[in-house]
Amino acid sequence: MDHHLSIGEVSERSGMAPSALRFYEERGLITSTRSDGNQRRYRRDVLRRVACIQVAQRVGLTLEEIGEVLSVLPEDAAPTKEEWHALSTSWRPMLDQRIELLEGLRDQLDGCIGCGCLSLESCRLSNPMDRAHEKGSGPRYLLGDRPPKAPG
Repeated sequence: MDHHLSIGEVSERSGMAPSALRFYEERGLITSTRSDGNQRRYRRDVLRRVACIQVAQRVGLTLEEIGEVLSVLPEDAAPTKEEWHALSTSWRPMLDQRIELLEGLRDQLDGCIGCGCLSLESCRLSNPMDRAHEKGSGPRYLLGDRPPKAPG
């Protein structure tokens, strides 16, 4: 009994297009072997790796970040409970940081985000004299910098 899946079977079971699976393979995120007819054959545990990639992408991880994390897992077997725990634990600080960023965006979206543009009335209050630029480029307050306390 063949325990390997064709690219079509992996595509159907994972919901990923064959082109995406080939792309993941080119990036080293998944691996396959070749049949005598030179067709890709995937171990069944590749479905777990593909699911992991899908979830990681949905939470905003880049393919490079996903690759770094997956590199600690065995390529030729499903991860053990301990290996999966180590992987998921390594994601926690990154996910906590992204959650904080998203919460900041949500909470500050209707006001000044400290971009230094001075285009909103409230910028004169939360970013007087464009002080946010001293902290660097971009939306400084959204990125976690705190505006200076108002005198008084």
